[in-house]
Amino acid sequence: MRFFIYFLLFSGSVFGQNEYPKDYFSLPIDIPVQLSGNFGELRPNHFHAGFDFKTLQREGLEVHAVADGYVSRIKISTFGNGKAIYITHPNGFTSVYCHLQKATDEIESYIKKGHYKEQAFEIELFLKPNELTVKKGQTIALSGNTGSSEGPHLHFEFRDSKTEKIINPLLFGFDKYLKDTKKPLLSAVYVYPVDNKTVVNQSKRPLLLNLSLQKDGTYLANKVVANGKIGFGVTADDYDNVSFNKNGIYKVQTYLNGKPTFGYQFDTYSFDEMRYVNALIDYSRYKKTSQRVQKLFMVNPYKLSIIKTDENNGVINVAPNLASIYRIEVSDFFGNKNVVNIPISYDVSATIVDREPVVSNYFVKVNKDNIFSKNNMSVFFPAGTFFEDFNMNFDVKGDTLYLHDDSVPVFSSFTITIEDSSFSEEQKGKVFIADIDNGRVGYNATQRKDNVFTAKVRSLGKYALKMDTVPPTISIANPIEGKWISAQNTIQLSINDYGSGIKSYNGYLNGNWILFEYDNKTKKITHNFSDGVVAEGANDLKVVVVDNVGNSTTFDTHFFRSQK
Repeated sequence: MRFFIYFLLFSGSVFGQNEYPKDYFSLPIDIPVQLSGNFGELRPNHFHAGFDFKTLQREGLEVHAVADGYVSRIKISTFGNGKAIYITHPNGFTSVYCHLQKATDEIESYIKKGHYKEQAFEIELFLKPNELTVKKGQTIALSGNTGSSEGPHLHFEFRDSKTEKIINPLLFGFDKYLKDTKKPLLSAVYVYPVDNKTVVNQSKRPLLLNLSLQKDGTYLANKVVANGKIGFGVTADDYDNVSFNKNGIYKVQTYLNGKPTFGYQFDTYSFDEMRYVNALIDYSRYKKTSQRVQKLFMVNPYKLSIIKTDENNGVINVAPNLASIYRIEVSDFFGNKNVVNIPISYDVSATIVDREPVVSNYFVKVNKDNIFSKNNMSVFFPAGTFFEDFNMNFDVKGDTLYLHDDSVPVFSSFTITIEDSSFSEEQKGKVFIADIDNGRVGYNATQRKDNVFTAKVRSLGKYALKMDTVPPTISIANPIEGKWISAQNTIQLSINDYGSGIKSYNGYLNGNWILFEYDNKTKKITHNFSDGVVAEGANDLKVVVVDNVGNSTTFDTHFFRSQK
């Protein structure tokens, strides 16, 4: 009876869903739905927060408000979501539209005023309910490819207006716009020895299991023979009938002898949980092979709210005289399911394949503060910086800090400190702590007090002090010096910096600040004459670009233009 009650509680907590309005919201675009990314899909350092609607591989499609409401927030960024509009609806939800080319009508006018008021391209505006109201179906923007988008599409989200939690659009009835009769594709199942003592199929390393398709459509894995604690992992993708590309899976549930052990489904979660994607997957394997294996157990429990687990956190203790059947069910939102059954038995066999050797000289405890120092360099890891304890390699050779490697995921920032008195006072202002990867130098915001440099970073690897004395570059493909350019609608410049990176850029026309929009993909800035700042006849243009350590470059030119 106790087990039966536990099973009901566990099953209810895993499979239960809140009720969301199914017919309240319409689609944000007018073309048939095809997705290039779905909710919960595994991405670098985050779970995907919504739907990526394909836009016929082009920009400029009309984007509509999915219901009545008001524009509550506008964020314009060179990276991330690019140009984004947030609409708050009276039923407690907010819809989000990202990577936009531009807004339309009064929304675009409001944004343009914000740029000029703040004298910046990157802005974030918060609006009151009565400032910009919209109606269901109203065109609010044109689709684009701004920010970190890798191609034209519309990224769309639903959020709880109070909690800011993101919610799967399928829960709002968007499933009716997709046809999906395909089972998720289960491409690999791995078994993991959880500790140093456990041997699985005579190996102390994770093993790929062979799968055989059965007559009933399920899969049977080859037998797992082990002693001690083990866990499993899967690699799986989902496909619908119309999108023609792989997406993330919706639900995973595991059972041991019929008892649920570990499960999750992508209904809703918070932005604070995004980085737990690196704990869910076999991060080391991902960094080495680009394969994302989703682990179905937790060695050190982490607070990802979608996970529901038993008292052993999905870890299975293989004991003598006990044969077991482990079952993995991978499902999509439409109920299509793939099932794998794995027989498990106990056996003490000689180890043939030992654990992979790890070069290390320290052991990091995840729940404790850790400080490591050598020569003039030190690193401080606050408790909770990592997901699990691990053996770390720490060393200083010459001017470089060797901090293990990026095969270990980092959850929160840690501090690197380097003391160096070899720089002059003038040079110190140009010095920063850089991360070094195959010759590439990355800038990290660096604080300095006398000869001590510090930076907060979020990945392991190589670090060193670097000095940047080279100013940014500014160029124009088609010079306009002294020319009449009445036929041009825009001015476009290329800006770049090969040291610490660009911190800011500003353009001035006849002494007045003007808006230049920055495209991080092309490293180009563009001013549109429709802003109305250009003068009739002669115009003087100045552009100032500053890098992260204060080096600056000024570009001056003059041109003529007729507005008539």
